[in-house]
Amino acid sequence: MLETKSLKEKWELLVEKLTHQFADGDQLNMDGIIYLVGVQELGQGHRTFKKDEKVNLMHIAICKLLEPYGYYEFDFFDDDGWPHYKSLTELPNLKPGEQTVLMKESILHYFEERSYLK
Repeated sequence: MLETKSLKEKWELLVEKLTHQFADGDQLNMDGIIYLVGVQELGQGHRTFKKDEKVNLMHIAICKLLEPYGYYEFDFFDDDGWPHYKSLTELPNLKPGEQTVLMKESILHYFEERSYLK
């Protein structure tokens, strides 16, 4: 029989696993997970990032996470190896709770595609 888990259960499992792997005791929040996705998508490994680079990493992550939903599309890598996306359609006006659900779903999809939760 297939085991189906709720969004909440899957999210808690992902947070626990990522926290154990990447955090020093403090539980990762959504912003921390989005940052990790950005670092992964940049593909330059572990290094120290400047403040503006951290903002750009978050942007890369959000574009990558929302790409399967048709909001963004990968465009090119710049000379420094940073990915750039183009906006395909405007994001809908969502209430904060709806935004959270969309981001959790997109993050879970990202990690499930990479077989991280298996």
